[in-house]
Amino acid sequence: MARINDPGGGPIPTSPNISESGPKTEKYSAPALSKGLDILELLASRSTGMKKTEVANALDRSLSEIFRMLAVLTDRNYVAYDPVTERFSLTQKMFELAHRHPPIKRLNSVAVHVMDKLASDLDQSVHLAIIHGAEILVIAQTDAPCNNNTSVRLGARIPIVYTASGAVLLAQTSKRRRADIYARSPEATDERIAFFETLVDQVVAQNYCDSPSQVIVGVHNIATPIFNYSGEAIAALTIPFVKRLTRSTSPDIKASIGLLIQAGQDISRQLGAGASEDGSAL
Repeated sequence: MARINDPGGGPIPTSPNISESGPKTEKYSAPALSKGLDILELLASRSTGMKKTEVANALDRSLSEIFRMLAVLTDRNYVAYDPVTERFSLTQKMFELAHRHPPIKRLNSVAVHVMDKLASDLDQSVHLAIIHGAEILVIAQTDAPCNNNTSVRLGARIPIVYTASGAVLLAQTSKRRRADIYARSPEATDERIAFFETLVDQVVAQNYCDSPSQVIVGVHNIATPIFNYSGEAIAALTIPFVKRLTRSTSPDIKASIGLLIQAGQDISRQLGAGASEDGSAL
């Protein structure tokens, strides 16, 4: 791991003391932690990494304090430093930590075999996504077995309002909750929100989403929810369906929807969906 030198001195600011009776305001203050999280969130939005001066300017912080935070994050392997380009970028550590979290690890371990079979049976790629702020996060992905396929990259983060997965994941939420998410998404224009709400209504009515891709022409997204023990939709199982011209035996979209729903029910059943309602898994 490359080592870097501090361009400035001065004491490292410390967080304010909190009395035993607790803070006087409703929110705790942890400036150093906030700066570190700001840096991680900023770097997560830049696929090519950033120089320390760019990070400092973007966060309106001094170069010295940003450097010290970057140095710690680099030492802890959350951030990588390229001495050639002098750019900092995120490592896979946070992604790996998320997958160690028991619910996500359990979800992946159950879903992987079902997804592999579904991709093989349909000759389509399949991915699994969860909510991540105002975006969806792809936590598992399986390619179609043929030479040509359309798939979503593992670890991809996509604005919720662009996705069938997002409609599936938000179908159980209140309009107020959805409005809060839209407010945090620059992509959530009035026109896009109106269309997305029709997808949410579709999921409520039929328990799956069937919609032309909002990102790629010719792709038709179909998605179905994955439920946990308490009946909460915790993930979306999605196929970016493409019609193949050279394989007439491949299932059409209607058949694919049926098999996708069955796969979602299979994963949900293995996670214990419905057990909290009647004492036995569905």
